Amino acid sequence: MFLGTHTPKLDEKGRLILPARFREALEGGLVVTRTQERALAIYPKDTFEALMAPVSAAPSTLKQVRDYQRMLTAGASFEVPDRQGRITIPPILRAYAGLERDVVVIGAMNRAEIWDAEHWAEYQAEQESGFAELDAELLSQLGQ
Repeated sequence: MFLGTHTPKLDEKGRLILPARFREALEGGLVVTRTQERALAIYPKDTFEALMAPVSAAPSTLKQVRDYQRMLTAGASFEVPDRQGRITIPPILRAYAGLERDVVVIGAMNRAEIWDAEHWAEYQAEQESGFAELDAELLSQLGQ
């Protein structure tokens, strides 16, 4: 499980040093792709494949399915961390998420997410006021 908030920097080549706590789960390879709210998601390769199985099996004759498949996979990149735990974030994904130098990597349970630091601060401020209500409402919907 990916947890916590980390503040590495992107280097001039678009490389990111993965948080030490995440490296073991990602050492066998990972997929970096778009996610909602103009952030990037990092999934262990096996987790990504399992999550994408139903999306891949969905009928591509449905426009919403095709749209989702395209948006998710068009910019996706398979990466293997180097010896220092670095991965390269492709330019198309850096542009999508507005990443320059200051980034935030957060744990989001089955994935890590990469956010532009300023965008993450704005997102947190927007979400904070409704956090308690969402939590209780969501848990009741999940049968907790």
